[in-house]
Amino acid sequence: MEGKPSLCETQVSNVLVFPFPIQGHINPMLQFSKRLASKGLRVTLLAITSTNKPMQLSESSINIEPIEFEEGENVAGVDDYLDLYTTIIPGKLAKLIEKKKSSQHPIKFLVYDSGSPWTLDVARSAGIDAAPFFTQSWAVNAIYYHFHKGTLKLPLEQPVVKLPSMPALEVSDLPSFVRDTEAYPGLGNLVRSQFTNLEEASLVFCNTLDMLEDEVIRWMSSYKPIKTIGPTLPSIYLDKRLEDDKDYGINLFKPDTDACIKWLDSKEPASVVYISFGSLAALGEEQMEEIALGLKRSNKFFLWVVRETEQKKLPTNFVEEALEKGLVVSWSPQLRVLAHKAVGCFITHCGWNSTLEALSLGVPMVAMPQWTDQPTNAKFVEDVWKVGIRVRVDKHGIIKKEEIERCVREVMEGEKSLDIKSNSESWKKLIKEAVDEGGSSDRNIDEFVAKIICK
Repeated sequence: MEGKPSLCETQVSNVLVFPFPIQGHINPMLQFSKRLASKGLRVTLLAITSTNKPMQLSESSINIEPIEFEEGENVAGVDDYLDLYTTIIPGKLAKLIEKKKSSQHPIKFLVYDSGSPWTLDVARSAGIDAAPFFTQSWAVNAIYYHFHKGTLKLPLEQPVVKLPSMPALEVSDLPSFVRDTEAYPGLGNLVRSQFTNLEEASLVFCNTLDMLEDEVIRWMSSYKPIKTIGPTLPSIYLDKRLEDDKDYGINLFKPDTDACIKWLDSKEPASVVYISFGSLAALGEEQMEEIALGLKRSNKFFLWVVRETEQKKLPTNFVEEALEKGLVVSWSPQLRVLAHKAVGCFITHCGWNSTLEALSLGVPMVAMPQWTDQPTNAKFVEDVWKVGIRVRVDKHGIIKKEEIERCVREVMEGEKSLDIKSNSESWKKLIKEAVDEGGSSDRNIDEFVAKIICK
């Protein structure tokens, strides 16, 4: 798709986009980069490359600039990785910016992952303006903001949390890094540090849309201008205005595409339960067995993504015994699966990208959150957007087979199913309008591009 001509200058403006190097953060910022490039900007995505965790990116509409990061042998876990990352990468980024300042395509702006707030200081030191990109929902961001400011303190004095422009939240609805600050201290500090210098940024990007979170966005916009630019799905699943934008362009695992689509093609519309808990979640053996038994009890067709490292947790002979009703794969082309007419329900961990994909494609959800932002997203799925049902755990933290069966049946055939399906279709329509020409997210991107071109 050709970009809009510049009214202010003939020289192409170069924007750097700097995501945090995990797939759930790269995907939305890569898609945002494609949108910026389609509107006439020269976009360079800075990709952290590591021999330990190779990640292939191939995208013709934008430039990919590698930043090498060798972890070494002493990185024992996530916290060690983050310590090393924040020690080494700022200096490498500063050198790269300095080198590019003298190129034929001068840098006009840097968009960085909100989890790396130090990037703003690096950019400003180089004489470049910058803005954070929040990859999670604004409701979750607002909770972290209140926690950072001290207006949300734990333990709670009341059974529910009441925050401005938010529904009443129970402790179980809060992000895990707020509920338990001792678990994964490195990751917890990362998400809680996003607001350390936010007041210095001129604007904020967020992978959401105005109507989806209108109240909390309006409240936060009184403090800092927020540009909602999402959802950041490939264009073919939304407005279809970007040619050849059919996939994110990045996969940690190879999807069993042919097997999934061929199997789905043989099923009736809205007859299949799709189950996936993303690339990180690791469920216990007992929980895996309860899900398997719950799927059997529901008597529905199912397509279940179980990573190779997790398949040993399945009940003995489950895959073979389930052949009549189900298909178990190690990875799937999730967007193609959710867009398939045969899928009628999505059992999801409610990661923000998966939640946005289901909302954008009109797929009702059974919310089964695990950690991080997922409990808050699940709260909104059930009680605010009303596009699904959240599972209830027993006193030992396990979702029993009876609960799995209940939720699947309720979403696909129960009393609430018609309302859930209707709400899902309504959000699908509103989301398409937001990203289509003249929609709220499209206008926000246009306004940013005009600012950069005329800067």
